[in-house]
Amino acid sequence: MFTFSSLQGALSESAASQSILELDGGIKVLVDVGWDESFDIAKLKELEKQVPTLSLILLTHATTNHLAAFAHCCKHFPLFTRIPVYATSPVISLGRTLLQDLYASTPLAATTIPPSSLDEVPYKTQQSSSDILLQAPTPEEIATYFSLIRSLKYSQPHQPVGSPFSPPLNGLTITAYNSGRTLGGTIWHIQHGLESIVYAVDWNQGRENVYAGAAWLGGAGGGGAEIIEQLRKPTALVCSSRGGEKTAIPGGRSKRDEQLLSKVKSCVARGGTVLIPIDSSARVLELAYLMDHAWRADATTGEGQLKSARLYLAGRNIHSTMRYARSMLEWMDDSIVREFEAVVDGSRKVNGATDGSKSGKEAGPFDFRFLKLLDRKGQVDKILSSAAADGGLASKVILASDSTLDWGFSKDVLKRIAQDPKNMVILTEYPSLASETHPSLARSLWTWWKESQERASEDSNGELKRQLEFRDAKRQTLEGNDLTIYQQWLAQQRQLQTTLQSGGATALESAGDVGDEASESESESEDSDNEQQGRALNAATTLGQASRKKAALTDEDLGINVLLKKKGVYDFDIRNKKGRDRMFPHPVRRKRTDDYGELIRPEDYLRAEEREENDGQDLAQTGKGDDQEHFGKKRKWDDAAAGKNQGSGPSKRPQLMRNISDDFDAAVSDGPIEDELDGIPDDPDETTLGPSKLVFTTESISINLEVEFVDLSGIHDKRSLHMLIPLIQPRKLILIGGSEAETLTLASDCRKLLAEGSVSIYTPNVGATIDASVDTNAWVVKLAPTLVKQLKWQNVRGLSIATVTGRLLAVQKELAARHDEEAANKRVKTESAEPAEAPASGPATTDAPVEPTLDVLPTNMASATRSVAQPLHVGDLRLADLRKAMQQSGHTAEFRGEGTLLVDGSVVVRKTTAGRIDVESIGLPSDGGPALPLGGTFYAVKRTIYESLAVVAGA
Repeated sequence: MFTFSSLQGALSESAASQSILELDGGIKVLVDVGWDESFDIAKLKELEKQVPTLSLILLTHATTNHLAAFAHCCKHFPLFTRIPVYATSPVISLGRTLLQDLYASTPLAATTIPPSSLDEVPYKTQQSSSDILLQAPTPEEIATYFSLIRSLKYSQPHQPVGSPFSPPLNGLTITAYNSGRTLGGTIWHIQHGLESIVYAVDWNQGRENVYAGAAWLGGAGGGGAEIIEQLRKPTALVCSSRGGEKTAIPGGRSKRDEQLLSKVKSCVARGGTVLIPIDSSARVLELAYLMDHAWRADATTGEGQLKSARLYLAGRNIHSTMRYARSMLEWMDDSIVREFEAVVDGSRKVNGATDGSKSGKEAGPFDFRFLKLLDRKGQVDKILSSAAADGGLASKVILASDSTLDWGFSKDVLKRIAQDPKNMVILTEYPSLASETHPSLARSLWTWWKESQERASEDSNGELKRQLEFRDAKRQTLEGNDLTIYQQWLAQQRQLQTTLQSGGATALESAGDVGDEASESESESEDSDNEQQGRALNAATTLGQASRKKAALTDEDLGINVLLKKKGVYDFDIRNKKGRDRMFPHPVRRKRTDDYGELIRPEDYLRAEEREENDGQDLAQTGKGDDQEHFGKKRKWDDAAAGKNQGSGPSKRPQLMRNISDDFDAAVSDGPIEDELDGIPDDPDETTLGPSKLVFTTESISINLEVEFVDLSGIHDKRSLHMLIPLIQPRKLILIGGSEAETLTLASDCRKLLAEGSVSIYTPNVGATIDASVDTNAWVVKLAPTLVKQLKWQNVRGLSIATVTGRLLAVQKELAARHDEEAANKRVKTESAEPAEAPASGPATTDAPVEPTLDVLPTNMASATRSVAQPLHVGDLRLADLRKAMQQSGHTAEFRGEGTLLVDGSVVVRKTTAGRIDVESIGLPSDGGPALPLGGTFYAVKRTIYESLAVVAGA
């Protein structure tokens, strides 16, 4: 069984992607946790309902359309962090920097509390604001959430582990394949029983400057004419339809890059500033590489068209993104790897040279020579202000996040350059439409550009003279009635978590609110559980509590726990009580564990001299700034590293942080490389303002600059879809991830390209569930005892294989059982015995259930069948095993290139992607190997191959 449901992105202008795949046994797989630029929390309602039933989560791309809601779900959906998540290493690293950039750039990503939730707050007497913000995840929390994701490599099948509340996965296997377009982008292959599902959205078959093409035909360097065996003929193909109406650019990638650079040069020639809005994690690598190498080529050739312009890349977390890119070159195209190797080899030669004249002139693929990184708003303001001071003579090309122009530095730059007709903004992606009432700035500009192209007026340079409304979202601290209502809502949510989600690891405010007491189990009465649900604490109690366990519950709510929770209480009336209230409470301290077992505290295992040194340091630090009441009290884990001399003291043991991956520190703080703009102070952190609400300010600005569009989104086009979908040969085709026009047009084209009636094509809407189960029928056939005795079993890699040739009979179950009992050691079957037994059962047995049974063939049929059946080779030959076997036989065997084994220097064994084994020889009867009969190494290799396979006879 396989059912598919799209939560976001189907038949919609929104580019967000969320899909649920339900397999046999109730296994639910969530693919992508995308969000659009509206950050509407109502679009996550259906996902929140599905969380308790999910088995695992898969992520495809490190873009907002595919994982923008991941941190929000981890923080605000209690069970979400307990679901295993799988992705490739680049998606994990770049997704982390993307969300840190997102939450630092706009408060809109934190989302507001739904009005329906505020209406349920008890003791509410006044009307509240509907724009109260939820607590946004901090950079440390985002790094922690992404450290929980389990990384996978391409083409390696993996059997995942289900969530604690998931049914058994029963051999579910997932495999990641390269999708192109983004670094680490994934095409997922899901195998479960008879179901073989390929989930491929936003892929790109063509090779680019940085990214290799999708793995349909074998990936970079594959060059095959057939789809690889693992992705061929799936029972269901889930494919995105975005770009289904887009025609390929004549000339391919080089022509596309040339169009972009020609527009940039035209603006630079007239002294203008070029703004190219991009994302901060995925396509930014392609554009940054392209622009920096264009400046390198211009400097080398001496043309000087770009020499006068300065190149900038602006993003709040752009240094971390580029640092990750430099460490993941093996995930990029082979040309990037060769360029890096050439630079390394050149540096070695330079280091060994005597003159050293060439030292430092060569730079790696992402060691930018002309591109300067900006990560602070003050730096962006300074370079724009300097341009105004110079009279606009110095041209600038600024790549800034985000591509929607609704948040990030790109929005700030657009405000500053909008009114100068010499300037230009180049859109590189087709903007989605998340909201009809509030389209993104990029969508508005793209609409104006499209209208100008359709009019084809004389003024065809794309200059605009219109008013554009800028809508800025800002934080404002809560005060008065809003603050009181927020505190009541927060107290209600905390108590609901305490009551309903005992053992959960989530917190509403910060991790510091949960102390060591949270590890103690709570023994509330069973009868009072239902009564406690929905009860809220008042505001005074909420402000006074230090943790959720110190909530001011009444004696009735505490039940028999009043003996533990209150001092001076020693009696409790158990008459007319039930359940736990009749037994004295026993607090059981819950042990904390991680992946390696019970969690230990390193300070508990310090030697005496180390403990004295640490105690001395703690006393010295405490005496400087802490109150006297803190002496002798137990410190929290995070307080141990709060001193000024951290890391420089005499302590020999390093300070450890728990529940965080090895690259956590690097992900949280990654300082920029020092340059002349380093003196500008950091941007103020608005996330530390405490409870706040969302306030919008609107500003109308005249747009006089030139707007251009060059498609560098890297998404499949019409030609790729029409070429590859027939080659994949799916049994079911599900089209999602595109507008209604694109999806229906592609579905109509696929019906013409594929054999009529052979493939079922679905175009589901958001929220609709379709049944795309495989059309395969399975029957259970019983083998007769006489046939079982004649089977000849062969072992192949731990499996027993045998051929079965027999006659299918319909035997009544009662009769078969009686025959089995009578013929325990020997079965006697005659022609006269069967008619004699049939009347004995009488008419009552005519409707008796029957079961299909395979019995031995009669003698006259066995001879005819033996001449038709052919022997069969079963097994999968691995070249590594063949190499080992040949070496053990005294031959020399070594790998020469990928998928090629050379034996004795004369015999070559190749294995194709389809599993075919090709053996070639130079044809010498004796070729230097050990003493062998006629044929030498060739026949020895051939014999070893046959020995590693099971030759199953046909009859």
